[in-house]
Amino acid sequence: MLDGIYIHIPFCMNKCNYCDFLSFKSNEEDRKKYVDYILKEIDLYPEYEYDTVYLGGGTPSLLNCDDVDRIVKRLKIKDGAEVTLEVNPKSVDLEKLRGFKKAGINRVSIGIQTFDDEMLKVLGRMHSSKEGIETYLQAREAGFENISLDLMFSLPNQSLEAVKSDLHRLLELRPEHFSIYSLIWEEGTPFFKKLEDGVYSETENELEAQMFEYIIDKAQEMGYIHYEISNFCLPNREARHNSKYWENKEYLGIGLGASGYVDKKRYKNQVQISKYYDTIDKREIPILESEFVDLDSKEQYKYMLGFRLLKKGVVPSEKYLKKCLELKEKGFLYRVEEHFLLTRKGIMLANDVLDEFI
Repeated sequence: MLDGIYIHIPFCMNKCNYCDFLSFKSNEEDRKKYVDYILKEIDLYPEYEYDTVYLGGGTPSLLNCDDVDRIVKRLKIKDGAEVTLEVNPKSVDLEKLRGFKKAGINRVSIGIQTFDDEMLKVLGRMHSSKEGIETYLQAREAGFENISLDLMFSLPNQSLEAVKSDLHRLLELRPEHFSIYSLIWEEGTPFFKKLEDGVYSETENELEAQMFEYIIDKAQEMGYIHYEISNFCLPNREARHNSKYWENKEYLGIGLGASGYVDKKRYKNQVQISKYYDTIDKREIPILESEFVDLDSKEQYKYMLGFRLLKKGVVPSEKYLKKCLELKEKGFLYRVEEHFLLTRKGIMLANDVLDEFI
C-alpha cells in the first residue's frame, strides 16, 4: 500500500563543494512557480492517503511558509503522520520555523554537517557552528519535538579527535534522531577536482573505520539505537519515511529529478526544469526514465535495502539462503531465528556485502 510521498525542492542558497545533488539558485518568483507545478503534478496521480511526507532537496526551507502550507494542504494526510522538512540553518529563523510548524510540519531535519567553523568553510556551507546550534534551539522553541541532525565525517584532513568533538557536541543537543555520512567524492564537484589535483587526499580506510566505530559505540553508550547503517535514534524515533525506502515499499516521488516507486515501477522525473514544466502543462506525468521491477529485481532490492536495517535484517528466500549462510560463516552476518542481520564487521564492509546480491 502506497502511503509515503517524497517532494523534491531543488533550490539552494549556494552549491556546497561536495554536492552533486540536483539543486540551483532561485528567487521568490521561481520558487512560487515551482510549487504551482508541484501541486499540478500531485493532481496527476490518484489521491493517496499519506502516513509519511518528506520535503527534501536542495533546501526546502527556502520556501516561504505559505508555499509549504499550500503543499501540505493539497495532500490527504493521516492522523499521526510524520511530515518532515529539511532545513538549512541559514534559511530560517524562529518566526519561519513557527510558520512551518503551523503549516503542518512536525519533524525537521537540520543539515549541521560539522560544528567546526573552518571545516564548514571548506565544505562551502554558509552557516556557522553557532548558527547551526541556534537553529536547533529555535526549532525546539517553535515546538518541534522530533528533530533530526545530519553530521558528516571522513572530511578532508579530518582527525579522529575532530570527529569525537563533533559527535560530543551533537549528543549534548540530544536530538531524537541523527544521520551520519562519510564524505563521498563525487565527480564534477570542486572537492573531486581538489582530490585529482592532490590538494586533498581520501581518508585512509583504517582511520575512517576508527571514526565510524567510535560514532557507533559512543552513540549507543548515550542511549541511541543504531537502527540503520547511517542512522541513529532514541527509542521509537526511527525516520518513518526513510524506513519505507529500506523496507522496499512503494512511495510517490514528486518534483524535478525526484525518484519514486509506484505500481511495480521505479522511476525518475525529468531533470531539466523546462521539460518538467512542459510535460506537466500537457497533463502528463513528468517521468524521464523508469524500470519495471519484476520478481527477481524485487528480490535483489530486498537484500540491498533490507540489510541496512540493523534490527530487522532480511528473511532470505530459498534462492539466497545459501549465500546468507556463506556470509554468516565469513562473519558478515549473524542469525536470529529466520532473520539474517549485519554483524559489526558486516556494517564496516556493508557495500561489499550488499554487492553479493547484485
